[in-house]
Amino acid sequence: MVGRGPNDRLNFACDVVIVGGCGHAGLPLAIAFAERGAHVISYDASAEAVNIVNAGRMPFHEPAALPPLQRAVSAGRLVASADPAVVAAGEHVVLIVNDRNGAERDRPDPLLRALAECAEQFRDGQILILRSTTAPGMTATAEKTVARLGIDVDVAFCPERITEGMAMAELYELPQIVASRSARGLERASRLFSMLTAELVPMTVEEAELAKLFTNAWRYIKFAAANQFYMIANDLGLDYERIRQGLVRDYPRARDMAKAGLAAGPRLLTDTAGLARSNAGFTIGRTAIAVNQGLPGYIVSRLELAYDLPAMTVGVLGMAYKGGSDNTRSSLAYLLADLLAAKASEVLCTDPLVTTDPDLLPLEEVLSRADLLVIGAPHPHYRDLRTELPVVDIWNLRRQGVLI
Repeated sequence: MVGRGPNDRLNFACDVVIVGGCGHAGLPLAIAFAERGAHVISYDASAEAVNIVNAGRMPFHEPAALPPLQRAVSAGRLVASADPAVVAAGEHVVLIVNDRNGAERDRPDPLLRALAECAEQFRDGQILILRSTTAPGMTATAEKTVARLGIDVDVAFCPERITEGMAMAELYELPQIVASRSARGLERASRLFSMLTAELVPMTVEEAELAKLFTNAWRYIKFAAANQFYMIANDLGLDYERIRQGLVRDYPRARDMAKAGLAAGPRLLTDTAGLARSNAGFTIGRTAIAVNQGLPGYIVSRLELAYDLPAMTVGVLGMAYKGGSDNTRSSLAYLLADLLAAKASEVLCTDPLVTTDPDLLPLEEVLSRADLLVIGAPHPHYRDLRTELPVVDIWNLRRQGVLI
């Protein structure tokens, strides 16, 4: 159970309710809190995901999450629900916006929309913790929304910073940023997240909002720099990965130089774009978007020079947004496949992890029908793939270079 101060109300049925609690960010957090002894309800609008979680199964691929999920469900510390009324049951309400379809942020803001949908369930004594990325000033807007309800609810912003596929380790290992306008809100948020890690990073609300945006924009910009370097080297007939490996060897100042690849993490792109929308001077962010989103088109243009695409069937291996994931949100592999479809005779797509796309084919069928293969997502399944077909691998997954 979450420790409470002398002034905290005790009339809540559970410790934590996570809104969006069966998604890629919400469910690992729910599991982590339950594993540390809290009673958690994962509220999610997807009845299918709710049923999967209550059956002790993961609705998506997240290594290391299944055993603690099964322990938490079996012990009754974690329950999933599609009933919004459960929001009233939790002392701590953590709001996480799910974006399963990969859509860009629309209007009205999805965070405010989710807040409005839960507003009738808020009760005196709760603390509302915003966990998703917010535009600068969005926490203040949420505070005003809560104030208009006329109830005594603290508001905090505690951004998530996990990497998909490493959530169960990073939730315990990474320092947690905590921010609130009030001393009581900060103390309560700190007490909750100290269940996961002893190291907390207190910030002002506005600092925390920018810290979250800066985190993902910085990673996205670094990927853009690497992809730009790749295109420069490739245009000169040189292997970027060979240059990169030689450059970073025993040279600490360059150790963070990234490999080339389709950089399209759902939060990397949207956070960079959100920061660009809120600040007209963020030109480097706009350039990064142009570089990363333009890489599939560059690959296709190079393939047109090297191969007779109109006469070929092209297989795209891996449709997730990154290797080892089943998440297709914002995946550039789909854009790559669409661009190839306009040039090639036929495009066949496969992915060993993605189960949500009925058009994907088994790998064996793609290998038997294709004339050319392009790795769209660097799943480890393709590292030692045996084939006589030419393979375009800008990730250097197969350790044979990245030159097209």
